[in-house]
Amino acid sequence: MATRTIVDVTDHGADPTGTRDSGTAVARALRAARAVEGPVTVRFAPGRYHFHPEHAERRDLYVSNTVGADARYASKTIALLVEDARDVVVDGQGSAFVLHGAQTAFAAIDSTDVRFENFSFDYVAPRVIDATVSAGGTDGGAAWRELSLPRDTRFRIDGTRVVWLGEPAPDSGEPYWTGVDAMDYTQVHDPAAARTWRADNPLFDDVVSVRAVAHDRIRIHYGTTEKPHDIGLVYQMRTTVRDHPGAFVWNSERVEIRNVSAHYLHGFGIVGQLSRDLTVHDVRFRADPATGRSSAGFADFINLSSMGGEVLITDCVFDGPHDDPVNVHGTYLVVRERVAPDTVVLAYRHPETAGFPAFRPGDEIEFVARATLDSSAGFTARVRAVDGPDGRGGGPDPSSMVVTLDRDLPGHVEPETWAAENVTCTAAVRIAGNYFVNVPTRGVLVTTRRPVVIERNVFDGMSMASVYVSGDAEEWFESGPVADLVIRDNTFLRPSTPAILFGPTNTVLDPARPVHRSVTISGNVFQDAAAPIVSARSVGGLKVTGNRLTGARPPRNGDLVETAGCSDVVVAATREAQLPRR
Repeated sequence: MATRTIVDVTDHGADPTGTRDSGTAVARALRAARAVEGPVTVRFAPGRYHFHPEHAERRDLYVSNTVGADARYASKTIALLVEDARDVVVDGQGSAFVLHGAQTAFAAIDSTDVRFENFSFDYVAPRVIDATVSAGGTDGGAAWRELSLPRDTRFRIDGTRVVWLGEPAPDSGEPYWTGVDAMDYTQVHDPAAARTWRADNPLFDDVVSVRAVAHDRIRIHYGTTEKPHDIGLVYQMRTTVRDHPGAFVWNSERVEIRNVSAHYLHGFGIVGQLSRDLTVHDVRFRADPATGRSSAGFADFINLSSMGGEVLITDCVFDGPHDDPVNVHGTYLVVRERVAPDTVVLAYRHPETAGFPAFRPGDEIEFVARATLDSSAGFTARVRAVDGPDGRGGGPDPSSMVVTLDRDLPGHVEPETWAAENVTCTAAVRIAGNYFVNVPTRGVLVTTRRPVVIERNVFDGMSMASVYVSGDAEEWFESGPVADLVIRDNTFLRPSTPAILFGPTNTVLDPARPVHRSVTISGNVFQDAAAPIVSARSVGGLKVTGNRLTGARPPRNGDLVETAGCSDVVVAATREAQLPRR
């Protein structure tokens, strides 16, 4: 076994006391590690390290599910960048990384055998406001609320409006970001009930006056006489531009993220794109309570787009996202034009997804009719050549890709009515031993044809389906089918109805040609669940057996599963049981 070289970031000028910015020094250490032949560990002395965007690496990158082909946001700022490297471990040794402004916390690009471990990271004054209604009532017949804010929240009052201010940049003094009142998006968090949901925001409706009570408290008076009934609730507000991935794994193999506390993820979570073999183990996605915040992510926590190999997500905590904790999918590109018997122009149709290469020479490609999404009636080939975006701003059109195949397409593959998926870049997935709570959306979304196992997780109070299997060539264009899915030995606490949902976007339902196949749901516990527990559309080979129900009035066995366009459905051996101790 080769000796592992140690590169200490303090030797390159990084400051573990947190007095000075360490961005330039850490970037220098990571570049030095790349030059080392053989295994290398980039080691942080235990401490607190600050990273400002002015001193970080910058790369032009186009990332799935973010800002699409909008060139205004192409330049990404990355605090810890491992690029074009082999066998690198980034070991924080328990350090805390403090990020300022809008940045990607860490990234592995064009690299192999990379591990990030043993650190926490958080952002100063992130682009989300968690406002707690700490008091409220009526005064002289007029309603009022008092809002308590996280300690690093900055604001100014402009008449009857509240202008939110990000942290001031050290050079200019200008805030890194600004927002007004409720900004663009709101979700509501009830810390007492441990639930979070999407809702309208009444905090800034019919405002008569606003005043600061303290540096972290605001009192708002209203024209209405109705007494507020939301004391104790937290309104989590933010803008909606996903300008950065929170972390990024691109064109890389065998990347691991272990023993990390992710207190906040800016932009769009950990994004894995066109990579292979990713492990996320013992990562705590949860806000640091000392900050006064409850939001731990601007959107998803983990979003994997066109990943290959094996994905392992194990023993993690997912608490407080603004969208789905885990989403594993591919990308459907719509057939826009046939330019030769063996060549098509494919279009990226969702405005947040474009600019990266969806196909590479040698990849297996599958074409399916958008109306059926039926793989068994599709057409497959190998990609011989591509002309399109490279993920860095190169290419003639970031919203389309010209693909040449190793054989001619059949005549019935027509523009606009057919879509294509990269079959090579689909992963086997295991999601096990995780805890999901305070989630306003689904817990796990997964659409991949390789074997998927979702086991031994706890889904607590999801506001939508705990597990959602779609397959979508109409709205989000997140491909594709599942062909071997096992959901077993999970605990669903206070689930929404249904707890497990299969909802592909095909418009033609044919039980003989389902979108999804071979699904087993067994050994799970559903507490306080309403019928149906499973809602399935266009699934062939669905077995719901040996599950347990607990609660005051558990649904009857015959009410458990709702189906449409399904075949070979078995529902059996469901019984009432006490919730097992964990």
